[in-house]
Amino acid sequence: MSIIKVILAILGLIFGVMLFFWLFGLVTTMLWYGFWIAVFGAAGYGVYRLFRKAESKYLGDGASTGYLDVPDTNMSWEEYDRKYLHK
Repeated sequence: MSIIKVILAILGLIFGVMLFFWLFGLVTTMLWYGFWIAVFGAAGYGVYRLFRKAESKYLGDGASTGYLDVPDTNMSWEEYDRKYLHK
C-alpha cells in the first residue's frame, strides 16, 4: 500500500508541475500579446494624432465647427418653416 501512495504522490507532483507550467505559459502568452497590441495601438494613436494635427493645420477646423454656433439650430421645423420658407 505504501508503494501505491508513493507512485500517486510522484504522479501528482508531475501533473502539478505540468499544470503550473501550462498556466504560467498561458499567462505569459497573454501578457506578450497584450504588450504588442498596446505597442501597435500606441503607434496607431500617435499617427492618428499627427494626422489630425496636420489636417487641422492645412484645412482648418472644418465646416462642421461653425454649425453649433449658428443660432437657428435650436429652432423647430415649424419655426424654420415660418422664418425661411414662407417669406
